[in-house]
Amino acid sequence: MSNVSSTRAILPEGWPQPRGYANGMVAQGRVLVTGGLVGWDAQGAFAEGFLPQLRQTLLNIKAVVETGGGRVEDIVRLTWYVTDIAAYRASLKEMGPVYREVFGRHFPAMAVIGVSALVEPEALLEIEATAVVGE
Repeated sequence: MSNVSSTRAILPEGWPQPRGYANGMVAQGRVLVTGGLVGWDAQGAFAEGFLPQLRQTLLNIKAVVETGGGRVEDIVRLTWYVTDIAAYRASLKEMGPVYREVFGRHFPAMAVIGVSALVEPEALLEIEATAVVGE
């Protein structure tokens, strides 16, 4: 049984190269899905602010994927739910280094959805991940 999946981004001919995400991904292996993860630590304490919560959320996703036998590079989809889409847009430049610190230059298919609230009142964002890990 291999612990390494094969994933690759899909880019239709003639389409511009997306920045920071993929239009689609193809992979082979076992599917691992996370619940909606938020920016709190193992003791349930939230990081202060959007970028610190993003960093912690990405670290939490990485921990779940690695515990499930995968790697960040096995993630094929991220769905982001953010409570302040304007803050998300305003933070795009600063998000890049935070994202790359945890996920490197692996950019799966992504969607970002603005929501009015999340279950955890302190959460500014919640992210679900789908990974395909080795067979």
